[in-house]
Amino acid sequence: MRILLSNDDGYFAPGLACLAEHLAAVADVVVVAPEQDRSGASNSLTLDRPLNLRRAASGFYYVNGTPTDCVHLAVTGMLDYQPDMVISGINSGANMGDDTIYSGTVAAATEGFLLGIPAIAVSLAGHGLANYATAGRVACDLVRRFADGTHTAPWLLNVNVPDVPYDELQGVEVTRLGKRHKAEPVVKAQNPHGQTVYWVGPAGKAQDAGAGTDFHAVAGKRVSVTPLQIDLTQYAQLDAVRAWMGREA
Repeated sequence: MRILLSNDDGYFAPGLACLAEHLAAVADVVVVAPEQDRSGASNSLTLDRPLNLRRAASGFYYVNGTPTDCVHLAVTGMLDYQPDMVISGINSGANMGDDTIYSGTVAAATEGFLLGIPAIAVSLAGHGLANYATAGRVACDLVRRFADGTHTAPWLLNVNVPDVPYDELQGVEVTRLGKRHKAEPVVKAQNPHGQTVYWVGPAGKAQDAGAGTDFHAVAGKRVSVTPLQIDLTQYAQLDAVRAWMGREA
């Protein structure tokens, strides 16, 4: 099995190195990751300048662009084969609920999925970030499942792993995305030149975190596996919007 590995924290991130090491035991791995931390980049592509592809001493390739750039460049221009899987991570922190909209980790996996490749985004859900190895082992478990060929179509899976030792995990749960409260207000500050600047505040607390959600699973020390889709069409509103558009102003 051949895996393209990327992330949004940058090619130097400890989670990426850990995941590459674990996956190397079960697959051939090529790493193409951003040159800098591009957390929160979502699915953005770089269209206003060319991209550079370089190789670090670690053997990892890095790109002066976004996570989506990395996967797009690798699949459509760099590699002379199509990877069997695209895996993104291990992200330093959770990507649950509304986080998935902004996440560069999820975006890298999404780009692979859009190119017809099964893809997984892996995040370590916690603040201590002491157990990257747990997430690495979980990723290997999932790769072995993919390797057995029992999946019926390319999937895009968002995986959040509790920040605990592997032996303390309480199982795996297939979940839906929960929902957070609205984000905290921006933080107003002054830069050294006396100009007013604003920092984006932290994400809000979980609002919809009941049974069946990714939040609930992780809180119970269970790995959360959420299948994602790309179609943003609100089908329930199609008839209502058609009726509204059909009315005279």
